[in-house]
Amino acid sequence: MKIIATNKKASYDYQISLKVDAGIVLTGPEVKSLRNNSPSIKESYVEEKGNELWLCNCFIKKYVSSSEKDSPTRKRKLLENKRELDKISGSVKKDGFSIIPISIFFNDKGLVKLNIGLGKGKKKYDKRESQKLKDWNKNKQRLLKNN
Repeated sequence: MKIIATNKKASYDYQISLKVDAGIVLTGPEVKSLRNNSPSIKESYVEEKGNELWLCNCFIKKYVSSSEKDSPTRKRKLLENKRELDKISGSVKKDGFSIIPISIFFNDKGLVKLNIGLGKGKKKYDKRESQKLKDWNKNKQRLLKNN
C-alpha cells in the first residue's frame, strides 16, 4: 500500500468513528499523474447524489503529455458496494455524520483507493483537549527516552 496524499486536518477537525476504503473512477492520464505527482485532498469533500458518492474539489494535476481537457478539480465517482453505501448514507441522514476524505493510496493490486471516514465535527474545546493530549504523549515519550 503506497499512500499518495493525506488530509492532515481531518483528524483535527473531526471525531472519526468509521473508516472505509472506496474505489475512484479515474481516467488513464489521471492515474499516470497520480503516479508522478501528489494530488491535494486538503479542501476536498464527499457528497451524496442519487444513492452515489462523489468526491468533489480533489485536485489532480493534469498529466503533461495528455490531450485531456477535463478540469483538475472535477467531480469523481466513488465505488462502494450496496451494503456499505446504505450504512454510510444512513449515518449521514439519521445521525448527522459527515463524510471526510482521509487519504488516497494505491492498493496491492495497483488500484487507486480513497480512504473515507464518517465523523462529527469537533468543537473548539475538543480540539484544545486533543492537542493537550497529543502534547502530553510527546512529552511522556521524551521523558521515557531520557530515563
